[in-house]
Amino acid sequence: MLNRLKSLLSSGPAREPEKERERVQVATAALLLEMAHTDEEFHDMEGLLIRDLLQSKFELPAESAAELMQYAQQARESTLDLFGFAQEINGSFTREEKFEVMEGIWRVIYADGVLDKYEDYLVRKMATLLRLSHREMIDIKVKVLDEIRPHR
Repeated sequence: MLNRLKSLLSSGPAREPEKERERVQVATAALLLEMAHTDEEFHDMEGLLIRDLLQSKFELPAESAAELMQYAQQARESTLDLFGFAQEINGSFTREEKFEVMEGIWRVIYADGVLDKYEDYLVRKMATLLRLSHREMIDIKVKVLDEIRPHR
């Protein structure tokens, strides 16, 4: 499993569409997992939310989404920065798809109902890495809050 992960995330360009798709899936899952672990309290609800987001985004069965999360967890634990993950997403996703990733990140943040200072810092960093403006990040945050807390 570790060798497969290394080959997926190697620095060379993806030549096969299947490998490229897997790399962007791992990158997306890794960013979502990084956000879930930022407050050092990974809740089951966050794990279920991430799995559901990955299933929906990539049209995966539950087992494949769980396996993807395992790969992504290993990937995020073996790297010191998020740049490589963001680079995969920037190279493969449209602007609208990056908005979807940012929406997922906000949903993970608010899964426990609280935005702490570490999550606030990291979401700003992720928006920059994904080449989204501050305004776009905030618009997506408001959209998510309007959905999960309509009468706030």
